[in-house]
Amino acid sequence: MKELIAARHWLTVVQLPPYAPELNPVEAVWSHLKRSLANLAKRGIDQLAVLIKTRLKKMQYRPGLIDGYVAKTGLDLTPT
Repeated sequence: MKELIAARHWLTVVQLPPYAPELNPVEAVWSHLKRSLANLAKRGIDQLAVLIKTRLKKMQYRPGLIDGYVAKTGLDLTPT
């Protein structure tokens, strides 16, 4: 991995703690998604997969929501 990172001068990598969900915006995305699915009953995994994809697609078109999840981490994502 170190060789791959070193070969890409444009890439900035920051080592995070092994378990730090508060620093991972994806955790907030999954939390939001799970809350939206809490009281739904689907007949099969296929129906559930379609619903999840639909909900994730809706979130994709809400940039303010995604920006909020990133901002909540408190990480500075400006390249150095």
